[in-house]
Amino acid sequence: MTISKEKYLIEEIFGSKARVKILKTLAKNSELTISLIINKTKLNYSNVMKHLNHLKNLDLIQEKKFGRIKIYRYKIENIKARSLKKFIDVWEDDFH
Repeated sequence: MTISKEKYLIEEIFGSKARVKILKTLAKNSELTISLIINKTKLNYSNVMKHLNHLKNLDLIQEKKFGRIKIYRYKIENIKARSLKKFIDVWEDDFH
């Protein structure tokens, strides 16, 4: 699947509060099931799935399957994902 350059714009990632919540949750927890992501973000299933698919297409997260269970993993080896995690860590530490 080819992703247009526009999809990599920072506005595309930070333009959705729900997407930022999911990214932040995965960055802080490394790996989570869909149920845990929903629980931690307080978002509904369809909204979470839509954003997870978008984040997978951007290669910021990875989906792993264990039978019927799917685990979503923050892709720390991706330099953009690693940079976003560092930003989140710095930003969050500043306010806590």
